[in-house]
Amino acid sequence: MNELKVGEKVTAIYKTGKYIGEVTDIRPQHYLVKVLAVAKHPMQGDLHNPKDADVAFFHERRALAYREQTNVPKQMVKPFTEDIPEYIDSLKAAVDKLKSELETDSSAWASKSLECMKILEKDYFKQL
Repeated sequence: MNELKVGEKVTAIYKTGKYIGEVTDIRPQHYLVKVLAVAKHPMQGDLHNPKDADVAFFHERRALAYREQTNVPKQMVKPFTEDIPEYIDSLKAAVDKLKSELETDSSAWASKSLECMKILEKDYFKQL
């Protein structure tokens, strides 16, 4: 794989979320990526026990913020050539998509996840 360059637009998978952003630094094993949009909202709950509601602590997982920078393993970063959507629009679309997927799932995990998403939504979109 060709090394990406600082300033290139990319998609980056971080934990269970997927983001569109820009490479701001290159490290031996990672790219430092500045988040510009959300492609997929992170799943809720415990990363080590995915889709399990019966865990010690059910995590509310926020999407990375606009312009937040994060280290992403190089193999999880790919070039992005399309137009980058506005952050808030992309976040709303990612939240709506995850909620609609959760609403078709009758599991306890989906129910808890929906509760988390409703709290996150109020926080994300309070200015709108």
